[in-house]
Amino acid sequence: MTLPVSVLVLTRNEEENLAACLETVSWCDDVHVLDSGSTDNTAPLAKGLGAQVTFREFDDWSSHQNWALENISFKYPWVFMLDADERMTPKLGKSVASAMQAPGDKCAFEVRRRDFFLGKPLRHAQTTPYLVRLVRPERIRFSRLVNPAPQVNGPVGRLKGRLNHYPFSKGIKHWAVRHNAYAALEARQALREQEAGERFSLKKALLSARLSVRRRHQKGLFYKLPARPFLKFLVLYFFRLGFLDAGPGLAYVILQSMYEYWIVLKTRELQKGRGP
Repeated sequence: MTLPVSVLVLTRNEEENLAACLETVSWCDDVHVLDSGSTDNTAPLAKGLGAQVTFREFDDWSSHQNWALENISFKYPWVFMLDADERMTPKLGKSVASAMQAPGDKCAFEVRRRDFFLGKPLRHAQTTPYLVRLVRPERIRFSRLVNPAPQVNGPVGRLKGRLNHYPFSKGIKHWAVRHNAYAALEARQALREQEAGERFSLKKALLSARLSVRRRHQKGLFYKLPARPFLKFLVLYFFRLGFLDAGPGLAYVILQSMYEYWIVLKTRELQKGRGP
């Protein structure tokens, strides 16, 4: 069954993941791959699997995603956004079909994502379980240099089913290299917000009806706290019950805390480089 939904997959050197990703959206007859300079077989593989490939040099996450939604000619008014290391579950596919039959006034839908680590699904130790992925391109824009925050012009719904995520599909070394780059972008984002005098609300961070608004204000306030890596460990391991994920949960939380420390160090490095 073909659904009236286009699919957008962002790639860079994803020949290991792409085929498995696209297999889970076989219901789609309008798959687009936005590639940012792959040096492996990603682009030929995507074309061989029936996807339309567009090339664009990567600058930052929000600009990249916004450009895609503004410039790619999608066949359908709704677009499901995927990363190559993600897989749609059958239940999620059915939920997408159900939502498209009667979307009502919704302009976007959130999806629950589940990370896998050391061969195990992480049921608790996750930073952001819900992400906006099914969108009307003209009703959404993303902000922030990395870990984009969606700004939806209209109501947001929620889909059933899971989006399985395999961030360690290429090994821990690849994860570390990628998150080292992410940390540099997070540091630039933090300084940009400081220089702009952007203000964040505790009330919105805790009580906003929209997950995207809560996330944005939570992150802004979190950047102002001391001992962030230690606090992130406490939140993920104890408050989010990461200890219930046993050994993989502990290892994942430690890696996330290390990532937070890289952001702290890179922010200090940038501040020092700019002088008094």
